[in-house]
Amino acid sequence: MSVENAGGSTTTAPEMIPTDRLVLRTYRPGDHRDLLTFYGRSDVCRYLLNDPWDLAEAREAVQTRISRRDLAAGAVALVVECDGRVVGSVSAWLVEESGCTAETAHTAEVGWAFSPDFGGRGFATEAVTALIDLVFATPRLRRVVALMDSRNESSARLAQRIGMRREPHFRQNAWIKNEWTDTVVFATLRSEWPSVV
Repeated sequence: MSVENAGGSTTTAPEMIPTDRLVLRTYRPGDHRDLLTFYGRSDVCRYLLNDPWDLAEAREAVQTRISRRDLAAGAVALVVECDGRVVGSVSAWLVEESGCTAETAHTAEVGWAFSPDFGGRGFATEAVTALIDLVFATPRLRRVVALMDSRNESSARLAQRIGMRREPHFRQNAWIKNEWTDTVVFATLRSEWPSVV
C-alpha cells in the first residue's frame, strides 16, 4: 500500500485501506462477534494487557474503537479482513513525550492482534506494514514503536520481519496479570520506512 492510497497527508483514516489481499477498515457496530473469536482466547491474550474478553467486554471495546479514526487526535483503530472475514485488528496511538509540542515531530505506538486460525499466511505482516504506512502519512510523525512482552516471540518476529529494529529490553518493568514482566521495544524512523524513503 502506498502513502497516497492511505489518504495522502490526511490524518483521518479512510474507511477502507486495501492491500494486496486484505482490507483494513474502521470499526462498525457488530464487529464484537468476530473479534470475540480471537480476543476471547487465552492463547491470544496471553501477552496482552487484557484477559480474554467476554461478550460484554467485546461490545464495549468495539464501541470505544469506533471513534478512533484520527491519529492526530490521538488514535486510530482498524479491523483487518480477508475475503470478508475478520482476521485481526491493528491500532496506532500517539505517545506522550516530554518537550513535544504540536509543532514538533512525534512518536506513535502500534499494536496488533490476529486470529491464530489465519496464521502462517503473512496477513499480519501485510496489515501491520499498511498500518505503519498510514502512520507515516500523518504529518510530523518521526518514529513508530511497538512495545511487547519479551516472551511474545511471534510479535517480535513480526516486528523484525517488517523492518523494525529491536531497541531496549526492560527487565521486570511492568506488573501485568499478577506478575512482573519484561518489555522489549521495536522501532522504526520515518527516514527508514520504505514507503516514505
